[in-house]
Amino acid sequence: MDPSSLIGIASVFTAGLTIAIGSLGPALGEGRALAQALSAIAQQPDEANTITRTLFVGLAMVESTAIYCFVISLILIFANPFWTAVSAGG
Repeated sequence: MDPSSLIGIASVFTAGLTIAIGSLGPALGEGRALAQALSAIAQQPDEANTITRTLFVGLAMVESTAIYCFVISLILIFANPFWTAVSAGG
């Protein structure tokens, strides 16, 4: 197998693993944050606006981790710098 094929296989595998692990953590974190926010709103309905605003900011920060993993996966699949290095060297 030539080096270009090995890099392609490793890139696709790594991209899949990155998306799998990188989306699992934020999904669990967002679910837990939402459950805690609903519990807090149930206990203090007067503070619903503040809790909701804080929840949305927190969810956006948690979701950014999954977006970064998605971007890295896209780079590995479509703009892989290792393919360029192998094709230039060989």
